[in-house]
Amino acid sequence: MQTPLEENPMSSSDPSELDDEIDYRRVHRSQHPQGSVVRFGSTPFGDGGFTVIAGPCAVESADQIDETARIVADHGGRVLRGGAFKPRTSPYSFQGLGLEGVQMMRRAADNHGLPLVTEVMAPTAVEEMADLVDAFQIGARNMQNFDLLKAIGASGVPAMLKRGFGTTLREWLLAAEYILAEGNDQVILCERGIRTFDEATRFTLDLAGALWAQRETHLPVIIDPSHATGKPGLIPSLVQAAVAAGLDGAMVEVHPEPESARSDGDQALDPEQFAELMQRLERVAGAVGRPLV
Repeated sequence: MQTPLEENPMSSSDPSELDDEIDYRRVHRSQHPQGSVVRFGSTPFGDGGFTVIAGPCAVESADQIDETARIVADHGGRVLRGGAFKPRTSPYSFQGLGLEGVQMMRRAADNHGLPLVTEVMAPTAVEEMADLVDAFQIGARNMQNFDLLKAIGASGVPAMLKRGFGTTLREWLLAAEYILAEGNDQVILCERGIRTFDEATRFTLDLAGALWAQRETHLPVIIDPSHATGKPGLIPSLVQAAVAAGLDGAMVEVHPEPESARSDGDQALDPEQFAELMQRLERVAGAVGRPLV
């Protein structure tokens, strides 16, 4: 794990010496011109390879998450994802299993040799969950929950920061700045789609914005095409585009039985679709000279 930016001898400049117009000075590329490597457990992001995070939208039972972890590991996924605390638009939708779901996910991840990332929603939950997770997910709705960002920064636990679906690129980087300002530089950025006028897909995946963020910062950048499109048939092509473009990874939703999922089953890949995706990724990564992590 890297040392905090304030103590890192490879920093090219003091953040306070950057142009006053650059207010996301700790995440700015000038701090680590070669880019940073962030690790969820032993799995790297930003080392030149392409890393796949996969799993269900929500943890539903011990059997469901264990079976999903097996599918992810067997086909080359390197990080298990799943939600135990679910911020839903409707208060009547399934809200997740809470801490019990995190514990189920921890056992499943350990059973199949995977690190895990899961969403945390409140500053008070950071300490409670810290020993159970390898990385925290900060969801789109919480991207500007500044108390949460500070708590994760103080925890030192790696984090994946999703872009809010109505926020600018600068606001996204400033949210990451909150975490780094607390001394935690183990952060990856996740583009998960933004709201636009078009309704053909769930959101609009901003690949240009993701590539801009990768150029502008030293942090690894990944995409989440499952939430961005809401359409499983579009996911493989977008992940392949991310590989070819040089982004650092992708997070996709996988469920053993999407038709019975309690949350977002209509955008999840089934086991066969995930296996085919990973096979296609190997071919594309090989063609552009990149390894799959």
